[in-house]
Parts: sequence; structure tokens; C-alpha cells
Amino acid sequence: MTEPEAWEILGIRQLAATDERAERFEGTLLVHRPGVDEPVEPLAVSVKRSVLVEVEGYLRRLLERSRGRVG
Repeated sequence: MTEPEAWEILGIRQLAATDERAERFEGTLLVHRPGVDEPVEPLAVSVKRSVLVEVEGYLRRLLERSRGRVG
């Protein structure tokens, strides 16, 4: 089994709520294959609130570790 191709996330655009209770958000991810001369690809995405909460916690822990704990 081969590994899937890696993509680099370059940015997120227009991530906005799709309903009044904000349970789902839609936007665009800007991605690129590292080392390839292909242009940036915009990908439309729809993300549940629960996934954003999970990513928020993961990124917070990752950034804390990479910066070192202060005080």
C-alpha cells in the first residue's frame, strides 16, 4: 500500500457559518503539493463545529509545545 500524496495547507479563506446555530462552516482551503511547480489549488470545504473544536485543542497543544511553556 502506498502513502497518499502530501499537500501543504497555505491558507483558509471565507470560513463562515452556514446556519444560525453555527454547527457547520464552509470555506476554501488553499493547498499546494510541496516540491511541485503546480499552482495553488482552492478546495471548497464544509466543516462541522465538533471538528473545529478538536482542531483548536490540537493546535493549541502543538503550539504550546513548540514554543515551550512560559510561567
